[in-house]
This record gives sequence, C-alpha cells and structure tokens, in this order.
Amino acid sequence: MLLQPTLETLRLRVAPVDPILAPAMLDYQIRNRAHLAPWDPTPGAQFFTLAFWQSRCRLRVREWQEGRCASFVLQARQAPQQVIGTVSLSQIQRGVAQYAMLGYGLDQRCEGKGLMFEALQAVLAFAFDDLKLHRLQANYQPANLRSAALLARLGFQIEGRANQYLFLDGAWRDHVMTALINPNFDASDML
Repeated sequence: MLLQPTLETLRLRVAPVDPILAPAMLDYQIRNRAHLAPWDPTPGAQFFTLAFWQSRCRLRVREWQEGRCASFVLQARQAPQQVIGTVSLSQIQRGVAQYAMLGYGLDQRCEGKGLMFEALQAVLAFAFDDLKLHRLQANYQPANLRSAALLARLGFQIEGRANQYLFLDGAWRDHVMTALINPNFDASDML
C-alpha cells in the first residue's frame, strides 16, 4: 500500500494521521471538548489521555494500509504544529460499491472562515481522483446547520433521513443522509 499523501491547500496542510501527532490530537480534543460533544459519541475514561491518542493514531495508519480508511488532520500552514481539525474517509468499500463515509470536525476558533470547505475540496479530489471512489456519503444531525450548509455547498444531495441513527452525546440522534457522486467515475478502474 502506498503512503497516504499530505494534501496542500492555500491555507492548510491536510496531513495523514501519524502517531507522532498524538500529543497534538489530544490537545485538539481537550480544546474542543464541549464544542464537539453534541456531535460525537460520549468519550470513555481513556479518551483524553495521550496513550489513547497514540493507540488511535496507530490504528488509523493500519486502517490506511488495509485500504479501509484515510484519516487526515488539518494544520494551518503558519502553525503546522497544531491540529485544528480532522477529516476521514472511513468504511471504504470496493467491489460493486466503491464508496466511503465522509466525517469531519473543526476547532471552534476556526469556524466561519471557510477552512473546512477548503480542506474538503482537497479531500474530495483525493477520494475521486486518487482513490477512484464512485460515491461519498456524509450524514449530519438536523440541528447542525453548519454541516448542512457546508455539504450543500460542496454539492452533496440529501437522500433521506435516518431516525435514531447514532447514539451520540447520551441519546439516539436522527441524521440527514447525503451523498456526492463522482461525475468522472470510470468503471473500467474497477476491473
């Protein structure tokens, strides 16, 4: 398996998760604990420890090597030592499916600046051009208006609603289901 690339945008490094980033990942999670809580599973006792993030980063590298996931951290070009967000292409399916699930999170201090839009443009290009996926799916809670607007701006189409879809922040949460189709998908790449 090839090394997962670092993607560059005008303002960001969209770098693959690496165990060396575990302290920065922990710092990101601590800084954004309350901000991310409504959208994430309730963290376990070990979640806010360095050992957890070292293990999680090693797992993400292994998932890339196995072709199951591509996980990135967002770093501002002027401050590359700090993680300001995450993006993942998880549950990568091949064969007749050729899709992945898109997930993302952004530091509360960085919202409203177009950074996630910039990062996701690079990740979408990577997913469609390099990974040659046919489809990306992304789900969001109905109250998450920022995600709704972001996905619409990127061209994701609403496909439905999943009631009580995920257990997040202590309760079962409904989600709006969206998808984006690769307009240049070449089925001969599947052979």
